[in-house]
Amino acid sequence: MLFENPPAARASASRIKGAAMQRVPITVLSAAGAIAISSGAAEAHVKWFAPYIVDAAPQPISETLTNTWFWTGIILVLLFLLATIVVELRALGQTVLAGLDRLTGPGARRADDFMRATTAAFFVAVFAVGGVYLTPDLKTPSELVSWAQLAIAAGIFSRKTMPFSAAGIIVLWLIALRDYELFHLLDYLALGVGVAGYLLLASLDNPRWHEKRFTVLFWGVAIALMWSSLEKFAYPSWFYPLVEERPFLTFGLPRDVFIPMAGIAEFTLGFGLIWSPLVRRLSAISLLVIFTTAVYPFGRIDLVGHAMIMAALVLIAVDPIRRDYASEAIAPAPAHQKRRLVAVPAGLTMALVVVASSYWGLHATFFGAEGDATPEERATHSYSPEQPHGPQREEELFEPSAIGDTD
Repeated sequence: MLFENPPAARASASRIKGAAMQRVPITVLSAAGAIAISSGAAEAHVKWFAPYIVDAAPQPISETLTNTWFWTGIILVLLFLLATIVVELRALGQTVLAGLDRLTGPGARRADDFMRATTAAFFVAVFAVGGVYLTPDLKTPSELVSWAQLAIAAGIFSRKTMPFSAAGIIVLWLIALRDYELFHLLDYLALGVGVAGYLLLASLDNPRWHEKRFTVLFWGVAIALMWSSLEKFAYPSWFYPLVEERPFLTFGLPRDVFIPMAGIAEFTLGFGLIWSPLVRRLSAISLLVIFTTAVYPFGRIDLVGHAMIMAALVLIAVDPIRRDYASEAIAPAPAHQKRRLVAVPAGLTMALVVVASSYWGLHATFFGAEGDATPEERATHSYSPEQPHGPQREEELFEPSAIGDTD
């Protein structure tokens, strides 16, 4: 019977082989994605919870480039990205995207309402917290700043006043320069510009500019995540109090394995937010899981501080800007498919080079090659029972009696 219809048998074998080949990328994608999620689980912004000195000299970039775990993370991420692209270029990927579209369609149609509501809620929350510029670690005694943030929230309810709210975000960032180093505030520049750009463009009637509002927001979030991830390579010691105090965050991995792997996860998932539709949606979903799980161990400060990023991630997951790629994705030309695959390592390499060279280069420009810190410097936040490691000198932080001693 097997040889009575050879063409049919060959077709059946071809279908089985094709199905198996499709399962391979999914398996790789799932494994690499799980590693990325677990290695990036501690996404609390370290400056909100641990001592730090911005003008201290960062660890040389050569330490990162010779770190085995850095390259291990890079390889795993490339497998994840390439596997996702392979799936996306086939009918299976379009089926997945179509399913996501059906699931998230109602959210995509209300994307602007969601973003405006969550942005207003964020500024109401920081007004209620009081004493901060835009984010938990930028402290200020000015009550006027808190009321200004309430005014920003109020302005978001009308398209006529949204430009004033956008301007208010930028103005508050500029005012914070009176109290904080420019390099420190670069942590929040891309996100602030992204949110302000969204509010401004969403208020315009010109379709040409109005349709770019989500693109500006998504790029701002992506750059902010890639930039902040470099702290894990430049200042791994900043994270020691957190992993010593909450060892469950590392999933049993050694501290010096977990931190660079977490940095790679954060950087590459941020990079994924500006890539192809399936990559950016899976990256956004992964980051949402990471940020959500970080709320329980780190509390309300973490939730409020990351609220704008999490809101943008929800929008990226529902993807209101997606276009129909089905015609090219189901049957792509071989040359086009090859270009899409080659673009992944090329794009990731370019992003790493540009962002890392900017981080280390700007720090050296502002503070010199050896930094500008003194042993007497402390963290910007004061001691509290919720932050039991408190502000300490770096040499005290690494004494055996200080590590993990929170009593």
